Amino acid sequence: MSRFLPLMCLLLCVGGAQVPVAQEADLTLQREPGLSAGVQKVLRGLPPGVRAGVLVQDLQTGRVLQTRLPDAPFIPASVTKLVMASAILNERGGADGWWSAELTVPAAQIGQAGVKAVTLRGSGDPTLSVSGSGYSLRALAKQAYARGLRVVGQVRLDDARLDSATWKDAPIELPMTALRLAEWHDAPPPSAESAHSRLGAALTAELRRAGIRVTSEQVGGAAPLKPYLPLPRTDEQGRPLPPDPVVPVDRRPEQAVASVRSAPVAKFLAATLRPSDNLNAEELLGTLALRPAANGTLSGGLARERAYLGRIGVDLSGVVLADGSGLSREDRLTPRALVDLLRVMYELPYPLAGTPAEGSGFPDQVYRQRQNAFIEALPQGGTGENVPAHDGRGGTLARRFLGAGLDVRAKTGTLPGVSSLAGYVTAKSGHTLAFALMMNGPLDTPILTLRALLDETVEVLAAEN
Repeated sequence: MSRFLPLMCLLLCVGGAQVPVAQEADLTLQREPGLSAGVQKVLRGLPPGVRAGVLVQDLQTGRVLQTRLPDAPFIPASVTKLVMASAILNERGGADGWWSAELTVPAAQIGQAGVKAVTLRGSGDPTLSVSGSGYSLRALAKQAYARGLRVVGQVRLDDARLDSATWKDAPIELPMTALRLAEWHDAPPPSAESAHSRLGAALTAELRRAGIRVTSEQVGGAAPLKPYLPLPRTDEQGRPLPPDPVVPVDRRPEQAVASVRSAPVAKFLAATLRPSDNLNAEELLGTLALRPAANGTLSGGLARERAYLGRIGVDLSGVVLADGSGLSREDRLTPRALVDLLRVMYELPYPLAGTPAEGSGFPDQVYRQRQNAFIEALPQGGTGENVPAHDGRGGTLARRFLGAGLDVRAKTGTLPGVSSLAGYVTAKSGHTLAFALMMNGPLDTPILTLRALLDETVEVLAAEN
């Protein structure tokens, strides 16, 4: 017991001593501001039954300037395309990223003038054309001829990697296949079988045009890739040896005899976001579904989008992604999630390829020089073009903000009872503001009224800050 006495004495001394009380730390809860009087005045014009969400952030200071229901989920309509576009830029490695297509032949027949079959493989993108100068079936056929190919037994297509059954409920109601042609945009095939037949016929025609004889009219599917497992080996005493590193020629993957690369993805993103092209958006989501771990399914493509948002720090509370275009009324985004995304795409820009801002690393400089690929793909307010299908620089904002003298670059969203606007505006102070304005109401809500309120809100925000 004697060995415990010193410890007991120490405990008694400590117990009787006055222990200083830790001083309470000053704790200040930062409460986000509500709406300014000017914005409140505008939103008093909301029709009955319409709720509005607002979040505005100064991208120079990082301060949140105004909020209203910033964490409430809203049906976003085509503002959803912002998610798809940012994910594509990330997945393709930036503004000068690209897709590819190639013609492959059995490895054992590489270099031969005659082959059993030639297979078209691609990235699932909708920009491959039949006869364009670069990214086309014609360019592939010419390359194959230049490599010495003269006779093909059968044309095959690697077009079944998208699980079309999972896309049957997609709002565009068109077959989703892993190989697509740009010419199908205005006259898409009615079924996956029709797409297979039409693409096969187009490739056969281009091969023949290039001087390559195709002996069969039947269009086949790509031969499944069977992983090669080397046979066990032993030495003369029966002891195991390492596997033979040489793969037999007849078990090697097919090899390319021609390959082509698309134009930079930034160009196609602009052609999707500015006019708010729904078919393009869904096809771009399909390219994400073809990536590893997505399994070619709609849910796999959407999971890749959501994972990307999580990696860049977007608050996913209340976020539901159901498609790539925003046509689905099941989609849900919050003003906070949108501004989180807009802030990241501003602060970590993908500069347009070949511009002075490429590699500069200064977000504001890239923005003001109009070299941020994501932001420059957005519609531009007040450009005044009146062109079919909103194909001009202004896109869906060309006839909005006319005469306002504002630099507004933003994505629109419209469905029955839904009107949204999310993007960037240069304020009176010269600061760049990121904003998300979302309005949901009854299906018969007058959309033009909501649109006018959105535009007036942006004008007030620019004038007040």
